[in-house]
Amino acid sequence: MRHLPLICGLTASALTLATSAGAAQWNLATPYGDASFHTQNTQAFAEDVAEATDGELTINVHSGGSLISHAEIKPSVRRGTVQAGEIFLSTLSNESPIYEVDTLPGLATSYEDAFDLWQASKPIITELFADEGLMPLYAVAWPAQGIYTDFELTDASQFEGLRVRAPNINTQRFVENLDGIPTQTEEADIPTAFSTGRVDAMITSVSTGNSMAAWDYVSHYSDAKLWLPKNIVFVNQREFDRLDEATQQAVLDAAAEAERRGWEMSREDGTESSEALESHGVSVSEPSETLQADLNAAGDTLFEAWQARAGDQAEALIESYRERQSQ
Repeated sequence: MRHLPLICGLTASALTLATSAGAAQWNLATPYGDASFHTQNTQAFAEDVAEATDGELTINVHSGGSLISHAEIKPSVRRGTVQAGEIFLSTLSNESPIYEVDTLPGLATSYEDAFDLWQASKPIITELFADEGLMPLYAVAWPAQGIYTDFELTDASQFEGLRVRAPNINTQRFVENLDGIPTQTEEADIPTAFSTGRVDAMITSVSTGNSMAAWDYVSHYSDAKLWLPKNIVFVNQREFDRLDEATQQAVLDAAAEAERRGWEMSREDGTESSEALESHGVSVSEPSETLQADLNAAGDTLFEAWQARAGDQAEALIESYRERQSQ
């Protein structure tokens, strides 16, 4: 049974009965705020579904972690507490090394390569989700990740003892390979983490830097293009199966459009956010040759360790990815 709030004087039970006899409603939880292009894309996805189904399926998007915290979104969708969710895919890396693949430094550093990597990993990720009664709908990349500091970063020795915000396990390992101190901080807590001294630097995209007003606490952005991580939107398989065939197809069509639109929005947001950083006085530059070599070395160590952990699945995934790159 769906647990829904009081609406127009109806009890949750009465509304559930009315919904089951006619239109369906999904709740979709996302940790990202309304200003994020990811959330805007997810809202557009929900609107497309409502329009295509003439209101037979309504998806209520709950942004900014207002319904469920980031860490609880996937378990909640799995249990059916909410019908759908959006998460930062690499936060699942403790469940399988495959979820780490889009945060391996140097593996995919352009949108073209990142999309090929998603296509190569999608069958495995879909199978992993299916094992938990979940179905991916679409995934969208963030702009490439770079390094924010309050000083000019010229070589890797400057990472020693530096407290660096690291939102996933691979970023943590990468920072450790550079002798830094990884610190886990949710996006919404970034300003507080800097102001209280819990964080000295961060590895993230220009989009996050722009939305979090990074110019208030850093002065430099090194556009290292380390990796392009993704958000993934997914649904409880049982909830999807309850829909009639026409509504299911409408959801899938809207999801395909959301993926296409989302990647384009990411490109546009990356350009606009970089310009915004510079307009607020943040120095945006590419790494020096020395720094890039150090970053590459740290990334190579990370990739080798990942291959050893992921085994045959990793080998097959990388082989598929390289084939796509060569086409």
